[in-house]
Amino acid sequence: MIVRRVRFLVWFMMAGAGVAWAGQLPDFARIVRENRAAVVNISSTEVMKAAIPGLGVPGHFVNPFFHGPPRGNGSAPRRFAMKSLGSGVIIGANGYILTCAHVINHAKQVIVKLANHRDYVARVIGLDTKSDVALLKIPATHLATVRIGHPSRLQVGDWVLAIGAPFGFENSATAGIVSAVGRNLPGSDYVPFIQTDVPINPGNSGGPLFNTRGQVVGINSQIYSRTGGFMGLSFAIPINLAIRISHDLKVSGHVPWSWLGVTIQNVTRKLAVSFDLRKPYGALISEVLPGSPAARSRLQAGDIIVRYDGHPITRASDLPPLVGFTPAGTPAYLKIIRNGHPETLSVVVGALPEALPAAYTRPPRKPHDNTSLGLALRDLTGHERRALGVTQGVFVEGVSHGPGAKAGIVPGDVILSLVGRPTASVPAFMAILAHVLPQHPVPVLIHRDGRSMFLALSK
Repeated sequence: MIVRRVRFLVWFMMAGAGVAWAGQLPDFARIVRENRAAVVNISSTEVMKAAIPGLGVPGHFVNPFFHGPPRGNGSAPRRFAMKSLGSGVIIGANGYILTCAHVINHAKQVIVKLANHRDYVARVIGLDTKSDVALLKIPATHLATVRIGHPSRLQVGDWVLAIGAPFGFENSATAGIVSAVGRNLPGSDYVPFIQTDVPINPGNSGGPLFNTRGQVVGINSQIYSRTGGFMGLSFAIPINLAIRISHDLKVSGHVPWSWLGVTIQNVTRKLAVSFDLRKPYGALISEVLPGSPAARSRLQAGDIIVRYDGHPITRASDLPPLVGFTPAGTPAYLKIIRNGHPETLSVVVGALPEALPAAYTRPPRKPHDNTSLGLALRDLTGHERRALGVTQGVFVEGVSHGPGAKAGIVPGDVILSLVGRPTASVPAFMAILAHVLPQHPVPVLIHRDGRSMFLALSK
């Protein structure tokens, strides 16, 4: 009898705990009920000459909006009409709608369908491919709108909810949690994405991401997929960034991005040790582009930017949005760490040019073996230096097992400096290496695919 009572008490306590936990879940039904009228379905038609790649490509970032892409049969390219589906969110009662640029880019006609099933032909106010934000306008008034939240208050683990039209199924709601914040993706340097595990599929692009207060905190933009469908990795544009960009689009039809002209990377734990930092933080400059605003300042490769105009830089992705919205011609004050010592300097930011230097290829030459690091090195020719746009360096012809491979050096890299000292030739590299202490990571600057980056090398 006593055993039965104990078991019943344990079951009752567990059940009670379960009820209490369930009571803490967000009221998703309320969020959908209060906001579904402000979410729209967007369809557009674009005349194409060939099938669009992306969906179904293994391990690629995908803009999930294409519906039923044509299958190629190996014949010559032909013209066809590609219909795309997407979502949007009403931010102005007078007809202004936010969506993703890739949903309506190159579209011949954009149709917006409201939750009450009324259709409108939308006018494209402007779009910005760098941020993937677009602003539309429909001839309607007294529309339902959403409340804007604060993405900066999001924490990993927070509940979030998306409303959109996956595969054309309008006003579908999906939920999940925030997986990461400030995520930097290839080709989207100016956007610190919100990563979630909210199920996002073709047709969700441009739709809103809500917090538990029913406020929009992001615009769903991309997924990472090996199949073209949802695999647990979704990315949203922070709403404060999207709203700011929409203002520029409304005023001038474009976004006047600014730049410094530097290539940056995160400071890893090993790189922090190699640069004598107490912890990994900041944006490490691996390259200063010729003719850029940074080249006209005192910035140099190896500097670690830890503060920009009073804003702390914790990771590399923190810097581009701050620089991007700084008006061109304005001086910005940077706190950097150089050779282990803090310094403050100013840089006059410039307008981002339309085209940046392209990557170069490297012709193979006879290598010089360096078995102690597992690297096959050789000197660069004058022609190669001009083609690569570098003044010095040694070419990595081959990599075998050893410290070089562990550091991440690959064949085709050009080693520009070691411990901050230029490597003009293989003998110069070997002379510097001779003074490197065993087992202590040191920074090595390499040039790869037209860009430079630091690695931590242990002898």
